[in-house]
Amino acid sequence: MGRVIDPREQTFRLREIAVAAYGPTVVSSIGYGAVTPMIAFRARDLGADVGTAALVVSLFALGMLVSSLPSGAVVARLGERRTLLLGGFVDAGAMLAAALATSVVAFGAALFVSGMAWTAFLIARQGFLIDAVPPTHRARAMSTLGGTFRVGIFVGPLLGAGLIAVAGLGAVFLLSGALSLAAALLAQVMPDLGAGSRQEQRDSGFASVWSVLRAHRRTLLTLGVAVVAISASRSVRTGLLPLWADHLGIGASTTSLIFAGAAFVDIVMFYPGGWLMDRRGRSIVAVPIVLGVAIACLLLPLTSTATGLAAILVLISFANGLGSGIVMTIGADTAPLTGRAQYLGGWRLCGDLGNTGGPLVVGAVTLVAPLAAACVVVGALGLVGAGWVGYWTRRLDTALARGEPVGVSRSAR
Repeated sequence: MGRVIDPREQTFRLREIAVAAYGPTVVSSIGYGAVTPMIAFRARDLGADVGTAALVVSLFALGMLVSSLPSGAVVARLGERRTLLLGGFVDAGAMLAAALATSVVAFGAALFVSGMAWTAFLIARQGFLIDAVPPTHRARAMSTLGGTFRVGIFVGPLLGAGLIAVAGLGAVFLLSGALSLAAALLAQVMPDLGAGSRQEQRDSGFASVWSVLRAHRRTLLTLGVAVVAISASRSVRTGLLPLWADHLGIGASTTSLIFAGAAFVDIVMFYPGGWLMDRRGRSIVAVPIVLGVAIACLLLPLTSTATGLAAILVLISFANGLGSGIVMTIGADTAPLTGRAQYLGGWRLCGDLGNTGGPLVVGAVTLVAPLAAACVVVGALGLVGAGWVGYWTRRLDTALARGEPVGVSRSAR
């Protein structure tokens, strides 16, 4: 049996939803892009050693991890628009606390809360696009969402470099907080497309998070584990590379500019990646992400200059940009209609396990061995992960091409 045709497929244009779908992401991600490369430097400035700094970097991802399932439940009850407003205000407060922190503990706690807010933000954005976009344009829509995030990753470090030179390291955290507030307010222009479905679920009783995850456990234990591998690979850029820059004696401003240049490669690749996913399947971009990062990590210990570090970042950014939106796209492919937000919370948990696991592996290895050893360990794990990702995403591509249901409970859609 073929898939059901969405009547919007012939007339839909992404520009019709551009401001509502992508505006808040661009604004908030500029702040994220400004602070991300500076987390390790800020931790070091507050007195952390290399191993502790690596663990502090992981606290943002840890905050995302622990809030994944609760955030899914919050979005199910509040809806995407109200969740974005709440998340923006919480993140703004966390960034203010990070800017004013005088200890590593206080700084780490602020990052943890910020990570919690970001999880709710991401689930809400993904849910809105699932409602707003037909399946034929799904990957391009999700990759564009990822691309707008990458615009922020590009612009943010450029602004951050200037702010650091003028006002010091803490200024980038104040910038991030102000932009989170602006994004929360901008999100209020988006329509509440899920209001009808949310009311139906409210009338019948919201499904529990655990019941939804249990029904879709096979998908989460196969494709979900693939997402863990993809996300862990992506976390290398923010968890490992700034530490290597510090190891080489490269300053904060120079590191920020290198990250900005690499982010430009991400931006160039996001739409071609989305087009490839819509036309050729998900595996064609999923595998290069993990494989490219694995190779880059194995080469990183051979670099000793800013130019070498920049070359490694370009390789990672090419693979990462090609796979822009891949996690959200596969999540949308497999999400049920009933209990969707709860499922997406579980999906985010898979991604957050990877986001947290990558920096934790780096931190754990650097506590007992040189930083170069962490590069080799991450690279070797990436090679294994690439095989798993390739196997399960190819199976997904086959099911989608045949119009077959994906996951245990797809009949609920």
